[in-house]
Amino acid sequence: MSKNAVYHTIADQLKGAYATRQPVEPPRLLVDDLDVAGAYRIQQLQEEAFVAEGHRVIGRKIGLTSVAMQQQLGVDSPDFGFFTENMLYEADSDIPVSRFISPKVEPELGFRLGSDLNPDATMAEVEAAIDSVYLAVEIIDSRVRDWDIRLVDTIADNASCGAIILSTEPVDIPVAELPDVRATMIIDDVVAGEGAGSAVMGHPVTPIVWLAHTLAEQGVQLKKGDIILSGSFCAAAPVVQGQSLSVDYGSFGRLNVRFV
Repeated sequence: MSKNAVYHTIADQLKGAYATRQPVEPPRLLVDDLDVAGAYRIQQLQEEAFVAEGHRVIGRKIGLTSVAMQQQLGVDSPDFGFFTENMLYEADSDIPVSRFISPKVEPELGFRLGSDLNPDATMAEVEAAIDSVYLAVEIIDSRVRDWDIRLVDTIADNASCGAIILSTEPVDIPVAELPDVRATMIIDDVVAGEGAGSAVMGHPVTPIVWLAHTLAEQGVQLKKGDIILSGSFCAAAPVVQGQSLSVDYGSFGRLNVRFV
């Protein structure tokens, strides 16, 4: 079987796991010398399959933006995945845990673009293109068995994206204050993690610059209306059925959901 055929097989398995919730073997064990380019190709095949079925890709998530997570996987750059409109929840929703395999939550900020981004966009150009900022949580989930992942596995598995949660309305956070925004993640009245925007590559907008350049290498442009989650303020925490999540962003408000 050709390598391209193997990529298609793995993509089919990973995409199928969204519906069956049956995890698959780590892609690195199924492809000899699987590299980052190959892993993104597997991810891209899944995105193309979702679009072919009528799903609309509404944005991208960026992961591995903290030094700690990069060191854990032995890498020196972030990764990214996509999400569709069917993967979006609003704050105050009841979210069915049965939709996922082994979900974890991460507090973040979401950014909506008010204009297209050039492939070589600068930090200033990205900041100018952002028209809305949202309180956000990413639900990460692994279609790979037992979270047995290395960099190529998580990239192939859509950067472990399960769903995203956005505040119902944007929040007014000046760009200069983004690194100082603090988030405290509370699960059933117990603090499960906390951090600041500065944990996201020094500034939550910095990963979006990286994403614009990296996507351009794949022939993809970030467009007006795209929503970008730029990375977690702290380590992820697992959630189970019956728990409530509240992320306190101080003066900028709270994001609350229930897992049912």
